[in-house]
Amino acid sequence: MQVVLDYLKHNQPRFVAELCELLRFPSVSAQPQHKKDLRNCAEWLVKHCRQIGLEAKICPTAGHPIVLAKTPREKKTRKPHYMVYGHYDVQPPEPLDLWHTPPFEPRIEGRSLFARGSTDNKGQFFAHLAAVEAYLQTGTPLPCDLTFVIEGEEEVGSANLAKFLKSHRNELKCDAVVVSDTGIPDADHPALTYALRGIIAFEITLRGPSRDLHSGIFGGAVDNPAMALSQLLGKLRDKNGRIAIPGFYDDVAPLTTYERKEFARLPTNDAELQKLLGVKRLFGERGFTPTEQRSARPTFEINGLTSGYQGQGSKTIVPAWARTKITCRLVPDQNPARIRKAVCNHLKKICPPSVRLEIEAGHGAEAYLVSPTSAHAQAALRALRQAFGREPVLMREGGSIPIVNDFKKVLGADTLLLGLGLPEDNAHSPNEKFDLDCFENGQRMSALLWRELLH
Repeated sequence: MQVVLDYLKHNQPRFVAELCELLRFPSVSAQPQHKKDLRNCAEWLVKHCRQIGLEAKICPTAGHPIVLAKTPREKKTRKPHYMVYGHYDVQPPEPLDLWHTPPFEPRIEGRSLFARGSTDNKGQFFAHLAAVEAYLQTGTPLPCDLTFVIEGEEEVGSANLAKFLKSHRNELKCDAVVVSDTGIPDADHPALTYALRGIIAFEITLRGPSRDLHSGIFGGAVDNPAMALSQLLGKLRDKNGRIAIPGFYDDVAPLTTYERKEFARLPTNDAELQKLLGVKRLFGERGFTPTEQRSARPTFEINGLTSGYQGQGSKTIVPAWARTKITCRLVPDQNPARIRKAVCNHLKKICPPSVRLEIEAGHGAEAYLVSPTSAHAQAALRALRQAFGREPVLMREGGSIPIVNDFKKVLGADTLLLGLGLPEDNAHSPNEKFDLDCFENGQRMSALLWRELLH
C-alpha cells in the first residue's frame, strides 16, 4: 500500500488543480440555461477518467447524462465488486451578492477551497477518483472491481437514476455502494454515517373568499385564511416539541443504548451549535439531545408561508388564500405513505369549516439504516482510523439521500456513507468550501478501504 499512499501524497497539488478545473463548470441542474454546462462537465469527467486508466462513457438519460466509469477487468478473474456513487450537478449559487468571490472561480484560502460544488459533491467523489488513479498509475493490483456512477440530477431529485439502475442492473450488481456526500463533526472526528432520515413533502392551501376583500368593509364577517392557517399550524406541535398528529410516532424505532452511547461520543457543544446557527436558544423535542433531535427524531417543518400582499407599504385586505410548504423528516420504520395519510386526515379533521382545505402531495422517501456492526461498516471504520489517524465515530445524518434506498431495492446492496464535509463548509449556501485536509484524508481512506473490505 505504501506506493499507493506515496503517489497520493506527491500528487496533491495536481489533484487540487484538477478539482479546481472541475469546479469551474457551472453545472446547475435546477436552471435550464446550464444544460450545456452539465453536458460539458460530464464530458470532462469522462475524459479525466480515461486519462487515469478507467474505462468511461457518457450514458444519456431523459435529463442530464450519467457518467459510468469502470476499473479494467481481468479476464477469467472474479473479484468483489463495489460501486462508488457521486453527482456532478450543483445547487444554484444565488444569492450572488453574498459570495466573497465568484462561485465558479475557485479560490484557495489557507486549507479551504471555495467554490460552488466543492464539498457538495465534486470534491468528495473526486477523492475516490484520485485514490483509484493511485492504484492504476503505480501498477498496484486493486483487490476488487470498481464502478463509478456519477449523475447530474441529484440536486433535482435524481429523476432518471432509478431507471438507469434497473436497466443496468446486471452490470451494476455489487457487494456494496460507497457514497461520500455527507459530513463529519469536525476534522478530528472522521465518521461513518449509518442512518439517514426519510422525507415527505406537501403543500397546504386554505381558500376563503373568491377574491381579496377590503378589510374595512368585510373584515370581521369572513374568516381570514392567513389567520386560519396560522392557527391550524399552531395546533400541530405541543410545547414540548412533539408533533401533535395522532399516529405520527407509532412506528418510530427507539434509539438503542448503544446508539445513544455513540451519540454521546460526538464532539457536540450546545453553546457552539447555538452560536453557529445564530439563534437565541436551541429548541427541540424534550427528552432528546440536540444531536438526537436533528438526526434521529421525526419532524414537521414549515418551509415557507405566503398569503396576501407582500409589497412595500400596506394594503388593507382579507386575502383570498394562504399557503404553506411542509416537509416531514422521517426515521427508520416510519412509512412515508402512512405518515402522509395520518397528516392529511388530521388536517381535514381540524380545519375550520369557514375555509376550504387543499393538500398537494410532493416527493417522499423512506429513511435509511445499515447496521453499524456489519462487516462492511467495520471495514470502513478501520479505513477511516488509518487515514485520519483518529478514532472514528458513528453518526446519523438528519438529511435525506433517497437514492440509497434504490441501491438497496434494485441492486440489493447496502451503502457505506463516508462523508468528508465539515459543518462549516456551507453546502447549499453562499461561500461553499471544501477542506483540503479532508480531501487528502479522503483519498487515503478510499485507497485503504478497498483492502479493508476484503478482511
